[in-house]
Amino acid sequence: MTHLHKLRTASILKWVSSNFDENHFRLLGTPARPIGSFPSAQTPRLYRTKRNPVTESCEITSPENAGRVSRAVRREAQAALLDYLYGTRGLHFADAENMSKNSPHFLNKLLNCVGNDKEIRQSVSRYLLYHPVNEFEPFFESLGLKPSEYVHFLPPNSMFLIDESLLLHNYAVLCQFGVARNRIGKIYKEATEVFRYDFKVLQSKLRAYEELGLSRYALVKFIVAAPYLLVGDVDVAFVEVLEKLRSLGFETSWVQGNLSESDSYNWRHMLGVLSFLSDSGCSNKQLGVLLGQHPDFVFEASGGRTFLLIGIFLKFGCSMSQICSMFLQFPQIEVTKFVSNMRRCFLILHEIKMEFTEIGKIVHSQPLLLGSIALKSTNTLLLHLKIGKKELSRYIQENPQEMKNWVFGRTLRPLELGENLRSKTHKMKFLLDIGFVENPNKITEAVNQFQGNGWELQERFDCIVEAGLDRDEVCKLIKRYPLVLCQSKKLLEMKIDLLVNHLCYPLSTVLSFPRYLTCGIKRVKHRVFMYNWLKDQGTVEPGSALSTILYPSDLCFLRKFVNHHPCGLEVWQDLKNKIYSE
Repeated sequence: MTHLHKLRTASILKWVSSNFDENHFRLLGTPARPIGSFPSAQTPRLYRTKRNPVTESCEITSPENAGRVSRAVRREAQAALLDYLYGTRGLHFADAENMSKNSPHFLNKLLNCVGNDKEIRQSVSRYLLYHPVNEFEPFFESLGLKPSEYVHFLPPNSMFLIDESLLLHNYAVLCQFGVARNRIGKIYKEATEVFRYDFKVLQSKLRAYEELGLSRYALVKFIVAAPYLLVGDVDVAFVEVLEKLRSLGFETSWVQGNLSESDSYNWRHMLGVLSFLSDSGCSNKQLGVLLGQHPDFVFEASGGRTFLLIGIFLKFGCSMSQICSMFLQFPQIEVTKFVSNMRRCFLILHEIKMEFTEIGKIVHSQPLLLGSIALKSTNTLLLHLKIGKKELSRYIQENPQEMKNWVFGRTLRPLELGENLRSKTHKMKFLLDIGFVENPNKITEAVNQFQGNGWELQERFDCIVEAGLDRDEVCKLIKRYPLVLCQSKKLLEMKIDLLVNHLCYPLSTVLSFPRYLTCGIKRVKHRVFMYNWLKDQGTVEPGSALSTILYPSDLCFLRKFVNHHPCGLEVWQDLKNKIYSE
């Protein structure tokens, strides 16, 4: 390993360590960004912000207003603005036309100023004649900038484009070179000094790049993708990246095809990724195969995602030769998605209390696994696998490949291990003993109907039998209404005691109305006490079945019983407040 390579490795590790907390996984909890970027930095202000004194009082109050302007009205307003910019202000026709047709926000403000006049063209023309506008607003907007983006660039003491001769000159140079007008705004935003070059300076810079053998079409694409290429001398890193890629078998057209004009690129960072991979042991042939299958290793965030991935693996103790070997087997997935999956897996493993060193062992043994799968959430895994955090952590360490079955789109099934398996066996034996399942082939389906392990089910069953019911009758009751055994033993004892000793119903009531054992105790008290009060008042006939009292909804119960007494609703509410506040 060369001294330069060691320095690069050390710098990556230092960067990862400064952003990576083993206990809280801060690095993996935040979106990745290109190395060397400054997330809190703001676009520098070249001018102080100044409102347009003419149109600031005419701004539309909502974006909906813009959509209500008809095409005919818009065309008339555009024609008036074109006449003003070209005929009155003396701008070149092509520039004036572009500004009038591609500045919708400015045009909406202008229309808002003139109101709903029938003669829109004449009204706008008359308005412009007596109210000169800030020409920089439609100009910057026609370059593809939003109002929030160009407000920082409005000159403080000028409203007329003709005052900025260098700006117009360099703008014209870019247009004549082939840069689309709506892309020039991106260049202005990222390399504003280009538009302050003296005459012929920009032409000389463009000519210098053309002398490298780049076609004008290719150069336009590169300039829009990385506007800072026009700042200073010819960008050495840019030239070296092209030469390196050409040595790997990739022509300029391939590079163009992998650039997005909406993104910005840092050629120095891209060169760093290529050099790092080469110095790590990847031959030119291997590197060519890797980039042919995964060009985003270099182009996504200018290689920032790749550096992040390398840093993570270095943090977990992987060697560069291991990382290079892993990259050569990289799955067909975008590197950004791979990093996102890894982050999600790390957070889930951290949530189930897996130690950093234990996660490192999984990374070492299965380096591509964690980035290739999109795991379901921790709560979903615990709920459907029916397992605790510690048990799940231990299971993953012993069977890491099982995580492939826990991704989005897959059905999760409970894990059959240890205590869970013994519990399921006892549950199956209990259900067969009470005759709940006559066909043993359907026992698995029956087991899933009950909550709790086999011992708990047996305890609940015995509780009902010991209360004084015949065992065979209880078996029939469970077959008819299995949810009875989903109640805890303590809850069953309380409901039976309430039924027999306080509500004075015979125990056999649960045989005809087993649903009673699943009803809430407060609901039972509320309904029965209300019924007993109505019975004492002579409003209802005695002898109503418990199911008739408890089964209906509140609305039906009120209509059938309570509303027949003038004080019924008041007593109903008083009982409810008293019982539910206990």
